[in-house]
Amino acid sequence: MRRLLRVGDTVDKNAILRARRNTTTAIVISGIRCTITYLLIPILAPVVGFLRVLGPPLTVILSLVAIGMGVSGVRRFWMADHRSRWAYTIFIGVVNILLLVGIVFELL
Repeated sequence: MRRLLRVGDTVDKNAILRARRNTTTAIVISGIRCTITYLLIPILAPVVGFLRVLGPPLTVILSLVAIGMGVSGVRRFWMADHRSRWAYTIFIGVVNILLLVGIVFELL
């Protein structure tokens, strides 16, 4: 897994603070994306017509940013040699799969 994430064998104990910050940011971005996609666009789309055009690109961009932040957080958990790195890796893997599925449905 370290080779896949391009993380060396040296342990950086300060990386855990950055990993937590990246994780929090990724979750907040995912929450914003869900709010826009599943709450604001359906409610405001009948009133404001341009949301149908603006909505899908915005949700795809937010999803890609959330995926990037999640992967960055996983890398930092591995750099810090955190004891829960496997659990977090699996969790972010599932979240990223769901985000990718959402992107595919937005593009179809």
